[in-house]
Amino acid sequence: MPWIYLVVAGILEVVWAFAMKQSDGFSRLVPTLITVTAMAVSLWLLALAMRSIPLGTAYTIWTGIGAMGAFVVGIVFLGEPLNAARILAALLIVSGLVLMRVASA
Repeated sequence: MPWIYLVVAGILEVVWAFAMKQSDGFSRLVPTLITVTAMAVSLWLLALAMRSIPLGTAYTIWTGIGAMGAFVVGIVFLGEPLNAARILAALLIVSGLVLMRVASA
């Protein structure tokens, strides 16, 4: 169950990052409320996951899911550029996440 908490927490990190972008500096109410709510739930789930997953592993996986998710959301929904350097950076992040998970087993 802790790994499920961690993955959902990471997905909610992507949600709050996207909602924060849509909030236009917290000047739009609905995206601001989504940001705050998703942040709170994401941190709560991260804390639950950390009951059994080591800090370094949990935090790395959580931020990695957020980074990769924000990368994909930026490209798909916000028209951010996709080039070889950004793809390589994303692959390195994923490689690090996989290695962290394997090293924690």
